[in-house]
Amino acid sequence: MKKLNVNWEIALTHLLSRKKLTIIATLGVAIGIGLYIITSSLVVGLNRFSDNMVFKSAPHIRVYDEDKICRPLDTDYGVENLPIIINPKMTNRSKRLLNPNQLVSEIKQMKEVVHVVPSVNTGLFYNSGKSHIDGKTSGINIVEADSLFDIQSTMLEGDMHDLRATLNGILIGSGIAEKLNLKPGDNISVASPTGVNKLMKVVGIFKTGAKDFDNSMSYINLASAQQLMKEPPSFVTDIYVNLTNFNEASQIASRIEQLIGYKAEDWQTANEQRVSGKVMRTVIFYSISIAIILVAAFGIYNILNMTVSQKLNDIAILKATGFSGKDVIRIFVGESLIMGIAGTIAALLMDIGLAHVLAHIYIGGDMGYFPIHFEQMIGIQGVVIGLTVTFIAGFIPAHKAASIDPVEIFRK
Repeated sequence: MKKLNVNWEIALTHLLSRKKLTIIATLGVAIGIGLYIITSSLVVGLNRFSDNMVFKSAPHIRVYDEDKICRPLDTDYGVENLPIIINPKMTNRSKRLLNPNQLVSEIKQMKEVVHVVPSVNTGLFYNSGKSHIDGKTSGINIVEADSLFDIQSTMLEGDMHDLRATLNGILIGSGIAEKLNLKPGDNISVASPTGVNKLMKVVGIFKTGAKDFDNSMSYINLASAQQLMKEPPSFVTDIYVNLTNFNEASQIASRIEQLIGYKAEDWQTANEQRVSGKVMRTVIFYSISIAIILVAAFGIYNILNMTVSQKLNDIAILKATGFSGKDVIRIFVGESLIMGIAGTIAALLMDIGLAHVLAHIYIGGDMGYFPIHFEQMIGIQGVVIGLTVTFIAGFIPAHKAASIDPVEIFRK
């Protein structure tokens, strides 16, 4: 125990004898770990914001009847008489899901599923005076839709719940309202691809932040959508599914396809470009942060390596007076860890202040403020990575010092 205390005293003496280099190395560690933690928090915040933007307009999984390319019938004809389709076309089939109530019931039985909502999706023409917009609508139970998309949080004007009380009511995107100069209480004429025209009352305006969605999308009652499509009350085109963990959507979608026989598209497939951008952003940010930590660790390595070269006689004397190779390793690794721990503490303090500042910087748009989201695991990862790298940076020159033969040094 006494020798252990002596080892730490020697390590501190080495560090204090070159204060400038020690401070620079410690600051390098602090900046590296601090940047890793703050960057990770920013990446997590950006990814959460991006995911929330997606899920304000799309479910985790969408079930629908996929268009299929027609194929030639199997025949017993010979090769010479075999019919060939040069330019196959999509089959003209109804988008109807058969037995939708049974499908909803089967999907609800899956333990990973939290919400299952049937809907009728169709194209729609919005007309107000001489202005016309080509868009689409979703006929749905608005309360159930709110459980999927959190529509209430996107409302700019009006009350989402008024849609249930108004049979021919409609919730429109902010882009539609702006282009057609509409507000809650106004009437709007809509026309479906089947040729049905309806006069509907605007009961609310929403804004998700997804421009394409807000410029074309609306919500109406399920019965109204079925009337626009000239279909009975059992008509459903899509089933929306939300899960307890949206990251499992791909696997669950495959299971749903096998279970019910219809196409189940997960949100990652439907938003491939956004997902690839998310992965690219994460890789770039983490690569930069880890690179800075490695540079800081290399600084510690250089300082300790230089110390070993300058203190050969001192190391030889220590070993000659009874210090073992392990003691020498403890001394130099101790120096490295002291700088690493000091840098880690400084990094955490720096990040607390920086995160507070960034969280109050307004950057505009739908994002508003910097989307910093600090998680405890991020801090733990930063500390572990920082201390591990500084330990390795200290161990290499420490091992070199431990292998010094005092007899050879004294001869020189």
